[in-house]
Amino acid sequence: MVGHERRIMATMSLFRDRLKILQRAEGYRFSVDAVILAHHISLNDMDVGVDLGTGCGVIPIILAYRSASARLYGIEIQKDLADLASRNVRLNHMEDRITIVSGDMKDFRSYLEPGIADVVFSNPPYRKVLSGRISPDPERAVAKHEIKGTLCDVVSVAEKLLKPSGRLVVIYPAGRMADLLSQMRAFRLEPKRIRLVHSRRHCDAELILAEGRKQGRPGLRVVPPLIVHEEKGGYTDELKAMLGE
Repeated sequence: MVGHERRIMATMSLFRDRLKILQRAEGYRFSVDAVILAHHISLNDMDVGVDLGTGCGVIPIILAYRSASARLYGIEIQKDLADLASRNVRLNHMEDRITIVSGDMKDFRSYLEPGIADVVFSNPPYRKVLSGRISPDPERAVAKHEIKGTLCDVVSVAEKLLKPSGRLVVIYPAGRMADLLSQMRAFRLEPKRIRLVHSRRHCDAELILAEGRKQGRPGLRVVPPLIVHEEKGGYTDELKAMLGE
């Protein structure tokens, strides 16, 4: 336990200290991408939401903070990260609303029923195995590269977990937009809404937020872009609001 504890950095606070998230000093650490995704997931009363690749559990924790009645599941294939996510759930006293599962999303039938979810969401690995340098740190490598789960895995599992008309919400590199939207259509998750994310106003888009509806009719809305940073530095007002500042 002592060696494990040394890998934990100081607690990160969100929403003016209302939420606390433990992260590792080395290895996987969540980024602002996760906060952006959480902000774009809408939940109705008593909805069931499933996070595919939950990491340290930050997205379900933010959603539970925003929606007191939703039932949330976080699936994480890396046991150490799943343990950390469970610890973060306990730290924020959300055990009654969030369940963390240590396992492979492709084996979801061993712990979740098909068609259980109103919303599935994911910040999936975005690099193909033979694309770019793979981090020597195993947690970072699995989080960034399609080593233990591909985009196809995420979309196909989401389709099976979702109820009819259920929604998949994903954040992904803008450069792989065609891959994302084509996979969604291939698994009957009709793209209904996209939003491009730019680091600065005059930069190319870096990320895409996409929402698809199971068995939905064609018809896509492209909403105004999200700008993360002001030209002179610092987050934009919209991003600060997402962080609860």
